[in-house]
Amino acid sequence: MQVARGTSMMCRRRVRAASLIAAAFTVCQLCLPVASSQADDDEPHTIFFNGRDIWRNGAFAYTGLLFAPGGFEDDGFMLKLLTSGGVYRYYAGSLGGERVVGAEWLLQAMPGFRIKRGQAEIKFFFGPEWQVHRLWPDDPGNNLRGRTLGLRMSGELWYEPSPLTLITGDASLSSIAASPSARLAFGMRVADDILNGDGFYIGPETQYFGSDGYAQWRIGGHITSLKTDATEWSAGFGWAQDTDGRSSPYLRLNVSTKISD
Repeated sequence: MQVARGTSMMCRRRVRAASLIAAAFTVCQLCLPVASSQADDDEPHTIFFNGRDIWRNGAFAYTGLLFAPGGFEDDGFMLKLLTSGGVYRYYAGSLGGERVVGAEWLLQAMPGFRIKRGQAEIKFFFGPEWQVHRLWPDDPGNNLRGRTLGLRMSGELWYEPSPLTLITGDASLSSIAASPSARLAFGMRVADDILNGDGFYIGPETQYFGSDGYAQWRIGGHITSLKTDATEWSAGFGWAQDTDGRSSPYLRLNVSTKISD
């Protein structure tokens, strides 16, 4: 009976997830023609991005694209596609403290919306996520094992209170082992006459990553919006510590390029 109830609950969850995915897809189909009709042919509609994130016990790489049929200057529909992968290690309490090495791969397809009010820009995304985790040795106490389909929602903030200051951040939550993350950063504009005169931001940042039974905190600094032509660079660096008592420096790099049609 317990097996039957568990199977029934799993089926209901899959049906709910499938319904939400279908609803998100329908919204995409409804929004896309409207946004496309407002697009400026000379304005970039696609941003390609990729990055790396490294610390003592993990190394990850990601790449993806952000598509805005109506351009990136006005309110409108957006689509974010992302894939990432990496390796990590931890000590498993369920295995008597034995070290476990894990490999992760994920794929996200999230429709969203951009809202711009004055100097503030907010993006919202929601859609399906596919994760694959492999562990050596296998850890039965870790919920992030094997293949899992779930849903993820995320938000991004970019706000310039003055011509010289920046507040930026993002937050994300998944139905797969919760997997919350958040980042908040403050910046001051630095002149950049050598490249193109637009300047870039430097300042402090703090981050949080978590999953079922695990959390990591980071504090450090960042360089944001260092531009060369259509390419924009950013980096983060500082100190990371997790709930396993491990700590080390971290380094994060990101490159994005706007593509004109």
